[in-house]
Formats: sequence, structure tokens, C-alpha cells
Amino acid sequence: MVMTAIIRPIFAVQILDKLNIRLMKNNFPRQGYSGFTLIELLVVIAIIGVLAGLGLSVTGGVKRQQYLKPARAELDQIATALDNFKAQYGVYPPSNPNLTPALNTLYYELSGVTHNLASQTYTTLDRSYTISDGSYAATFTAGGASIGGIINCTKGSAEDGTAAKDFLPSLRQNRIGTETNGTTLIGILVTSVGGPDQRYMAALAAAGFSGNPFRYVYPGTNNPSSYDLWIDLSISGKTNRISNWTRQPQILP
Repeated sequence: MVMTAIIRPIFAVQILDKLNIRLMKNNFPRQGYSGFTLIELLVVIAIIGVLAGLGLSVTGGVKRQQYLKPARAELDQIATALDNFKAQYGVYPPSNPNLTPALNTLYYELSGVTHNLASQTYTTLDRSYTISDGSYAATFTAGGASIGGIINCTKGSAEDGTAAKDFLPSLRQNRIGTETNGTTLIGILVTSVGGPDQRYMAALAAAGFSGNPFRYVYPGTNNPSSYDLWIDLSISGKTNRISNWTRQPQILP
């Protein structure tokens, strides 16, 4: 894209030369010069317009990549964590087909939790969120789906000695968002780049999300033997989907 943007302005300059449009003062005839013709002026204006359009196109493409690249890197990080989770436990984290894919258990399962038997609560290993057993079950078993408890969990001595593992040890706070389910705040994984369009972020906020969440379905539709993982970015009014079933961003209609 950058090479195209460089070649086209050079080509435009060659056109100007062929039209013999003299822009330097010392190239103008000293006698009998009557200025540019109307056709010459129109040609110059048209070429300037083309060059301006090319500049805007290149700038827009660079800006789009500023959002797509970090979102892709974050998705790949989650995908690696999911594969490590599978290697540890033999399964991927469960999902509920009755829930929106944006509301999933990824944050709790990949960050790991401890379970307090006395208070009947889960607390993430990073200490960011605590949720009661009842609230977790009520959130993730909607529609009669059986999610069960959190797999990646360090349990009390009265239960067993399984030690949870943090599969996302470098996760920053701007990658943790929430979804409001009644009076309960559910921790979710979000992208650091936001919507990024503000209108899209407003729509997510209206649905109860404090960030732009990664979507997750297991087993997947596009990856039936594993899982589907994706993030939707609204850039200049267009939805760009980054997923684990294709390396190229998809522009949705």
C-alpha cells in the first residue's frame, strides 16, 4: 500500500511534465505569456484532488492497522492460553449456547480462581474479582445449560488440592472489562483498543458491557473440533472481524 502511494504521485508528476505545465518562474516565456489555459488549470486541480484522495486512503489504512494489529495480538494470546488450558485439563473452557458469545467464562477459567468453601465464593488469582457460587451458576447456566463450577480452580482443603494456574500472567487491567448481569458484575476479557468507534462502544455499554468483549463458543461452528474465538471492531463505521478461523480481517456487511 505504501509503495503504491509513492508510485502514484511520481506518475502524476510525469503527467504534469508531459503536459508542459511550467510551474517554475524561470521556465516561463518572457514575452507573450498569457498564463495557464482553462484546460491546464482543470488538469492540475484534478491531479491535486487525486493525490489528496490517495493521501487520505493511505492515512485511513494506517489508522485501521493501528487497531487491527494489537487486537490480533491479543486474540492470539488468548488462543495460546486456551491451548495451554486444554493441555492441562484435557478440555477447553465450557460455553453456554443460550448466552451471547460475548458473555463467557474465559476470564475466570484462564486467569484461574480460588474457591472459598466457607463463603461459597470464587476469587480470581489476580484478586480483581470475587463472585459467589450462586451468581456464577445463575449467570452461566441460563436456559438450563450445564456449565458446572470453574475448572481452573484452587479449592479448599475440605475439597481437593487442585492448584489453579494463571494462563494469562501478563494480562493488563485494560484487558479486563465487566458485564452487568442484574446486580452482579461479571469479569470478561476485552480488547485494549476499545470499539474503537464511540457509537459502537455506546451500544456495548447499553447492553451492559464496560469494554469490547472477545466472543467465544465451544465447540465452534467454524472450528467444530475446537472453539471459535473472535473480536469485532467498528472502524469508521465498518465492522472488522478478527477471528481464529482466518488470519485476514473480515469486513462484515
